[in-house]
Amino acid sequence: MEKTKYQYGTSPRKIEPDYSRRTKKDNQNGQLNVVKNQKTSQVKVPIEQRRKEVKTTVTVIAIVLLLLTISCRNSQIDKKFNQIQEQKKNLAILQKENEQLKVNIENSLNLNNVEKVAKEELGMQKLTNKQIIYVTLPKKDYVESASEKVVIEEEQKSWFEQIAEKIFNF
Repeated sequence: MEKTKYQYGTSPRKIEPDYSRRTKKDNQNGQLNVVKNQKTSQVKVPIEQRRKEVKTTVTVIAIVLLLLTISCRNSQIDKKFNQIQEQKKNLAILQKENEQLKVNIENSLNLNNVEKVAKEELGMQKLTNKQIIYVTLPKKDYVESASEKVVIEEEQKSWFEQIAEKIFNF
């Protein structure tokens, strides 16, 4: 009856586990063996447990490498996307400049603008009646007709071709 003695105070008493009840069946259920008071080099780890550790380590390394690869790929995709966006901006700027230059060309081809530039920058003036000179040309046609015969010189034929031509042309 000494176990049920009355305890004074508000904290519950601590129950210590009983290690003497454990059997080999507990270890066969997948629990690890607890080895006390031995050096770590002397402890023998079962092969299955070692395989599980290696398998877990390899899996973790593979997952880390996979995540690293995905991260690098996403980084490269982001770089290319930024380059594409920059090129699109440059294209838009160049297209805008091109349209402005087209409008400037069309405005400069206006006859009034050409006349203004000719008078102001080049010092040109409109023609007067004194500056006009009339030229008379004879009514004769200067184009020669193709009445002459065109002679095509034949190439030298070999003796075999000459004989074949004489036989077949009679």
